[in-house]
Amino acid sequence: MSTHIGARAGDIAPLVLMPGDPLRAKWIAETFLEDARLYTEVRGMYGFTGTWQGHPVSVQGSGMGQPSLAIYVNELFREYDVQSIIRVGTCGGMSPKVAIRDVVIASGACTDSSMNRIAFEGLDYAPVADFSLLQAAYSAAAGRSGVHVGLIYSSDSFYPARPELSARMVQYGVLAVEMEASALYTLAAKHARRALAICTVSDHLDTGEETTSHEREQTFGDMVEIALAAGTATA
Repeated sequence: MSTHIGARAGDIAPLVLMPGDPLRAKWIAETFLEDARLYTEVRGMYGFTGTWQGHPVSVQGSGMGQPSLAIYVNELFREYDVQSIIRVGTCGGMSPKVAIRDVVIASGACTDSSMNRIAFEGLDYAPVADFSLLQAAYSAAAGRSGVHVGLIYSSDSFYPARPELSARMVQYGVLAVEMEASALYTLAAKHARRALAICTVSDHLDTGEETTSHEREQTFGDMVEIALAAGTATA
């Protein structure tokens, strides 16, 4: 039994969808999974296991930020033998190429976090998505409008001290900002597992548009459907 998840052996499926918001985890389980059962509510970070089209799937909240996500990802890989984790989260649009409520499938994750600089002793490790999951998600998204594949920026600061630096990220092709994907991709590589981040644009840094907390919790179903199709296709 892990320290922070506290589930029993066998409670968690090999495929895990991971929103940051535990209430979104609850909504996903109740909306998309059959026979979903709660396996943890430690610290209010809900985890559920059910099935989707006959495939076992778990949904586990991660909290906000790379340090919080890293706790759950480490335990899922090490203690529960999870094979694939797909982040289904929100992001802030940075590029004019993306609009509010668009979906970004992150091929790689830039970051300002020191987590990898510490682990790699100052070298810049480049965290990327698992190609099989990325390819499956791209295929699953075919025919949907407002879906983009490209770089995402995992920031440690929701309210950055140097917001002007975001413009430089956009110049180099970054589509959106969030706070978790870099750590997820790095840990998946460390444990030789699969990972992907699929995020919905919940607000836009350039236009000032934003969605409500209720919309962020319960209306971003497109990314969940893409994640379920991609995850089960590569299981």
